[in-house]
Amino acid sequence: MKISFSPSIYEHAAALIGETPWRVSRDLDLLVQAHRTAYELYRHAPVVVGIDIYNLEAEAYGCVIQEPKGNGIPAFLQPLLASVASGARLPEFEPARAGRIPLMIEAAGRLKRLLPEAKVCVPVSGPFSIATSLLGGNLLLEVAERPGEVRDFLLALVAGQIAFCRLVADAGLSIALFESAAAPPLLSPAQFHEVELPPLRALVAGVEETTGQRLPCIIGGNTEPILGDILSTGASFVICPAETDKYAFMRELGDRTEVQVRINLHPLLVARGSRQRLLAGVDEIIGLAAGRPNVLLGTGAVPYETPPGNILLIRDYVS
Repeated sequence: MKISFSPSIYEHAAALIGETPWRVSRDLDLLVQAHRTAYELYRHAPVVVGIDIYNLEAEAYGCVIQEPKGNGIPAFLQPLLASVASGARLPEFEPARAGRIPLMIEAAGRLKRLLPEAKVCVPVSGPFSIATSLLGGNLLLEVAERPGEVRDFLLALVAGQIAFCRLVADAGLSIALFESAAAPPLLSPAQFHEVELPPLRALVAGVEETTGQRLPCIIGGNTEPILGDILSTGASFVICPAETDKYAFMRELGDRTEVQVRINLHPLLVARGSRQRLLAGVDEIIGLAAGRPNVLLGTGAVPYETPPGNILLIRDYVS
């Protein structure tokens, strides 16, 4: 059975040009070169322009990112906020001038011009993922003790994300929404419903209203218990992560064939698996798809060190 293959290429793009994720993440020319090289090798869709995709907004708000050793992924030095109450002191979020956001949009625009046949997306974080970067581990304590205040803080972040998405759409580019920090086991299903779902719905609806784009909602982790809530946002696309019960997830998805679903291989399998194990994993996903329309074969974030031959093996096997 043929099935479209959609690997998630971020830091791995840096490896393809022999550069570190840090350097590529901060250099316009290297970012374009890396993702162009990846696309010309793999012909994957979409091309999501970025390396450390969850860092953009929090860095723009003032978080400091530390340069990692070697080929590590850039990460924050420390949280910016001690509590959601201190979020009132955040500077106004202006995506047209904020941090590396203009660089990402410029890189995506260049790639779209260089690769007119490619679907080029700019990554946008959901509110809980931004809050996780801003507060670190304190956020989960706040969710447990002050869920209403956390929900209000997340809702306050939504307007900035809608403005970010409008900027992306005005540049003629597609938007990819990422919100994996909100998935179980970090949040319980009940906490997701109470704290995260209202701002997530507001973001998805607000972006569709202002840009006309129905957002994909990319949430990794054990998402089967929250799939109903994810679908209730009106998202056009979801992923079935390797970390969840994929069979239960697909049963829960049921006849919602208008929603595209990407069933993921585990990224460590993609990076280190033998040919036999890789193809067995692919066959399992093909079986799960079972002729269902609107299904993709995908991966979690492909590790930097992944042999390109592994990705090409999967692509050629299903094409």
